[in-house]
Amino acid sequence: MSLRPRFSPIEAAPARLPADHAPDADLAFPGLDPEWSRLVRAKTDDGARTFHVLDTGPALAARGITPTGTILAVHGNPTWSYLWRSVLSASLERATQGSAWRVIAPDQLDMGFSERLAHPVAPAPDAPSYRQLQTRLGDLDALMDALDVKTSTLVTLGHDWGGVISLGWAVRQRGQVDAAITLNTAVDHPTDEPVPAALRAAMAPAALPAATVTTEAFLRVTLGQAEETLPAAVREAYRAPYTSRSGRGGIGGFVADIPALSSHGSRACLQDVSAGLLEWDKPTLLLWGPKDPVFQDRYLADLQARVPHADLHRFEGAGHMLVEDRDIAAPLFTWLDDHFDAGGANAAAAEATHPASDAATKPAAGPVRDSLRSPEPAGTVLGLHEQLSSLSSSARRRDAAVVDMTAEPEAWSTAEDAATGNRALSWEELAGQVDALAVGLRATGVRRGDRVSLLVQPGNSLTVILYACLRLGAVAVVADAGLGVRGMTRAVRSARPDWIIGAQPGLTLARSLGWPGKRISAQTLTARRQRLLGTVASVESLLSRHEGETPENEPQPGADDPAAVLFTSGSTGPAKGVVYTHARLGALVALLVEQFDIRPGASLIAGFAPFALLGPAIGATSVTPEMSVTKPATLTAQAVADAALAGGASMFFGSPAALRNVVATAAELSALQRRALGEISLVLSAGAPVHPDLLNAVQSIFPAAEIHTPYGMTEGLLQADIERREVLDAMTTGQPGVCVGSAVRGVRFALAPLDSTGVPAEELVDPADAVGVLGEIVVSAAHLKAGYDRLWFTDRTSRRDTHDGLLWHRTNDIGHFDAESRLWIEGRLQHVLTTAAGPIGPGTVETPVDALSEVARSAAVPVGPQGTQAVVVIVEPESEPKSERIPLRAGRSPVAGVSFAARVRATVPEIQIAAVLVLDELPTDVRHNSKIDRTRLAGWAEQVLAGEKVGTP
Repeated sequence: MSLRPRFSPIEAAPARLPADHAPDADLAFPGLDPEWSRLVRAKTDDGARTFHVLDTGPALAARGITPTGTILAVHGNPTWSYLWRSVLSASLERATQGSAWRVIAPDQLDMGFSERLAHPVAPAPDAPSYRQLQTRLGDLDALMDALDVKTSTLVTLGHDWGGVISLGWAVRQRGQVDAAITLNTAVDHPTDEPVPAALRAAMAPAALPAATVTTEAFLRVTLGQAEETLPAAVREAYRAPYTSRSGRGGIGGFVADIPALSSHGSRACLQDVSAGLLEWDKPTLLLWGPKDPVFQDRYLADLQARVPHADLHRFEGAGHMLVEDRDIAAPLFTWLDDHFDAGGANAAAAEATHPASDAATKPAAGPVRDSLRSPEPAGTVLGLHEQLSSLSSSARRRDAAVVDMTAEPEAWSTAEDAATGNRALSWEELAGQVDALAVGLRATGVRRGDRVSLLVQPGNSLTVILYACLRLGAVAVVADAGLGVRGMTRAVRSARPDWIIGAQPGLTLARSLGWPGKRISAQTLTARRQRLLGTVASVESLLSRHEGETPENEPQPGADDPAAVLFTSGSTGPAKGVVYTHARLGALVALLVEQFDIRPGASLIAGFAPFALLGPAIGATSVTPEMSVTKPATLTAQAVADAALAGGASMFFGSPAALRNVVATAAELSALQRRALGEISLVLSAGAPVHPDLLNAVQSIFPAAEIHTPYGMTEGLLQADIERREVLDAMTTGQPGVCVGSAVRGVRFALAPLDSTGVPAEELVDPADAVGVLGEIVVSAAHLKAGYDRLWFTDRTSRRDTHDGLLWHRTNDIGHFDAESRLWIEGRLQHVLTTAAGPIGPGTVETPVDALSEVARSAAVPVGPQGTQAVVVIVEPESEPKSERIPLRAGRSPVAGVSFAARVRATVPEIQIAAVLVLDELPTDVRHNSKIDRTRLAGWAEQVLAGEKVGTP
């Protein structure tokens, strides 16, 4: 395909890396094949110019491969085409496996190894000494004419100011360009806002020459933006074109061409680009490093507003040098295959990942999508707001709906008093407050589809706020404080809420850290505090002002509308936002009611935040016990008993960490409190596998209760279930891991068996056909997530399967199924130990080791190269070991004593354990206090065994 041909193609110069600006002719360029390098002469708007280009076209032709399409990759400042070496390399590697993409990565004029331009000392006012945006767009016209590209598909790719140029060129050539991909960039900057501080200093007229041209300061600072320090050879490769002052003229010119002011010569062209993107309807992919100090999330938000149909993947932890921080080639080429491998399985699977509500803005992938489905839900599906409305109008309307034991505890002399005071809201009162607040939020400006971050502790207030948001069709963003300040900041900035509703501590944090969103306080604040926190309203004032009003004219949200973004625990990496629609939350409620036979009059003590919020929807009085939400292990037996007395509770839900502390504090229960716990008929615990010994201890405290340990995750809160007696029976079979039971109604399981290197198979198998086989657990259900928020590639890879015509989610959990179709969890995929004898899950070792009387918890971690990893066991001893005759270790050394190490090895004689170490306390995730941080422990164990460290992880 020839783009606007203006003259005959020009013969390219011999392939070589020119040395005009690289004095060291022997300089290595890691990852760059000289075969890709060529010089191209092209006729630009100001005469014939020589471009240096990295181009895989000749390499594909030499192999007899016809390209599927062409990627035009444009670098920014102060990099050069070397930036794209991983994309060029991956394009050739993939060419023999399927679609073949030619990658053309030019050095912009005055940059890299392309021709240098004159920079007059005293340029004329109408002839600036730097190349302007509109001219650089013309440069791409000239280059592509000269190359005479002849492929059916053309895609642009850009980064930094190369992102602006590539997007601008795509808009200008919209008839020829089929898709656009960009990394961190900006296509608009309000003239009344300052540019980011990281760029401001270099742009100052007095500082610009010294920062960019006469010294390497700007270059070095940019290269220093990589997450990890770049290898010396890579840094030198980036520096190679810019080792002299004359070679750096283009760096200064690019900075000078930033059109931050309305009077800037390139401002009109930038506005044309940004305006053109509002009409851009081609497939678009945004790959983003959120730690970029220049191209911040506000620029990403602007791009999303202009191109709302764009797919987005945020690489948490990565920054400006995203290409160096992460593998962008995998998502890039997967996305291209999905969109341009017409009729292929990949395209069908990718389209299936988009919720139905996205159908109008996503490219079609053929008829396959219509045949993909989820299993039928367990019962009748209603929106959560509809469930609440139904319950509030029933005969139970004056019964307690929610009871908050965390509110003003000093105001109550006994737990029984709480149920009659303002700690409790009846169903009628709860529905009335939800309606009033929905009206108030609508009057304040909250609209359907707006994202609302909830920074309120679980309790009555949070319940009212959540259901008011759901009634309006606003999307609740829930990232609990257990993530810590850093994790919360990542989560909120990732979700980018329009509104924040919070108590004073949360709002103070939001203000100090610059979290996005207009702020609404939970309580009424003084005028001074309102100014300090920047709030526009308060929940209390809105409830008072709109008491008795109902949102009658507000349409009900649709089943496929997004309802919530719930963030994962962050225990195995940065927390991910999990998107639920109203229908999927409704399916979850229907399942809970069915599975646990919840009937009118039921009351739930919610020691786990999600169930505190779901309580009203399942028709159970929801009692929030007194505890620290960030530390589940602070829940005491007394707090559970007081909550049971206050709410007449029949059910209790707590994490394993909470259960351990309930057991530990049970001796302090009064006779009244013990009687209250004796009325509990159902105890649920999830969040991590629960050992049978703990279940037995819990049974002694709740003697009348059935104790269940359901299996699930944030992406699907209930998948399997098992009762304590079944657990004890299953454990007698001696199988590795922890048995979490059988699939609940409406759930289908499949398995992706692991190969010898611990990699799960692409093809799924039915559990009945793979009894005892270790693999990744894969699940399909109507109440699963609708997707991952702003993590296109993660969502794509987690839902890439179409086994049996269903949509599937890869859980990242590993385990096996037994002959009774029960699921045994053996750990997480990233914690697999790849030994010389084959892969094993950590649970294979940990379950029997945990049964030792001296051991509270254990972790099996790998040390050494993949495929021949050694197994190291790290144990946390019981606070009062039952066997004083066997010391766990000598002195304070982390290495276990010989006798104890022998006992550990004897629990799994079929596995060779290289070492046994002891820690006073195993590190866990901050949210559940239950999931052991095995990655951290593996690094610590490697240092200990190398003699480098003997302290704590």
